[in-house]
Amino acid sequence: MPTTLLAFLGACTLIAASPGPSTVLIVKQSLHSRRSGFLTVLGNETGVFIWGVVAAFGLTALLTASEVAYDVMRVVGAVVLVGFGIQALRQARRAKGADDRAWEGAPKSGRHSYRGGLLLNLANPKAAVFAMSFLPQFVPEGAPHLPAMVGLAALWAVYEVGYYGLYVWFVGRLKSVLSRAGVRRRLEQVSGGVLLLLGVRMALEG
Repeated sequence: MPTTLLAFLGACTLIAASPGPSTVLIVKQSLHSRRSGFLTVLGNETGVFIWGVVAAFGLTALLTASEVAYDVMRVVGAVVLVGFGIQALRQARRAKGADDRAWEGAPKSGRHSYRGGLLLNLANPKAAVFAMSFLPQFVPEGAPHLPAMVGLAALWAVYEVGYYGLYVWFVGRLKSVLSRAGVRRRLEQVSGGVLLLLGVRMALEG
C-alpha cells in the first residue's frame, strides 16, 4: 500500500506539472490576489474530485461510449475556454494606460473565482476520460473498488490543492514586480491568448 501511494502521488505530481488550462487560469487569477488564486484552485480541485467520483461509479464510460455526448461536452468546454480567453484580453485592453490602482477595478468575489475554477474543470471532457483511465490503475488488489476510487479521487484533489497552492504563493511573492500595470497587462494578454488558443484547439479536435 505505501508503495502504491507513493507511485500515485508521483503520478499526481507529473499530471499537475503538465501545463494546461487550469494552470493558466490559476496563475491569471493569482495576479489579482492570493485569495482569488486559491479559491480558483479549490474550484478546480472540486471538479477533479467530482470527475473521480463519477469515474468510480463508471459513469464516465457513458461519455466515451457516446460520440454525440463527448462532442457536445467538447464544444461546451471550448466555449468556456474561449470565453475566459476573451475576458482576459478585454481586461488587458481596458487596463492599457491605467495606473496600478485602476488595474484592480472592481474586486472579484470569492464565489466568482471558485466558480471559474470549477466550471473550467467540469467543462473539459478530457478530464473525465482521464480520471476514468487514471484512477483504476492505483486501486490495490483485493480492495473494494468504489471506496478505493473515491478515496484516491479525494487524495488527488487534496494533493493538487497543495501543489497549485505553491503557484499562488509564488505569484504572491513576486507581487512587487507583477503589480506593475504594464507587467500585469502583458501577463493577462499572454494568459488570455493561451486560453483562447486552447479553446479553439478543443473545438477543432475530432
